[in-house]
Amino acid sequence: MHDVCAARRRCRHTHTAHTSSFATMAPMISDDTLRMIHQFSADRDWQQFHAPANMAKSVSIEAGELLECFQWSDEPRDGDWEHVYEELADVMIYCIQMADVLDVDLDEIIRSKMAKNAKKYPVEASRGSSAKAE
Repeated sequence: MHDVCAARRRCRHTHTAHTSSFATMAPMISDDTLRMIHQFSADRDWQQFHAPANMAKSVSIEAGELLECFQWSDEPRDGDWEHVYEELADVMIYCIQMADVLDVDLDEIIRSKMAKNAKKYPVEASRGSSAKAE
């Protein structure tokens, strides 16, 4: 795993959004990493199990495991951030694989969804509020 200690130092687990950290995500997933994910499944002949429903279930299962890291606390059990990072990676891997199965461009669908969110949650009506839009 790439320097997890550096990642740990960067975020120091504050509970606010860090706009400046978004710059470190470009490109968020390298082509080499995408190939690695694809090759891992291909080598094991697992694509046969990658139906959209199976992938959606897997995303949900892994998201549940990520959530379990924070059960009963705002911090991970025993301060185990490494486990949090592993579960987050699992969620992302399944999301990437599902996008591949559906033949969609993740960047495109995220941009489209963010545009819809901007209309649904205009800044002037939503700033500082966690209320769900009607």
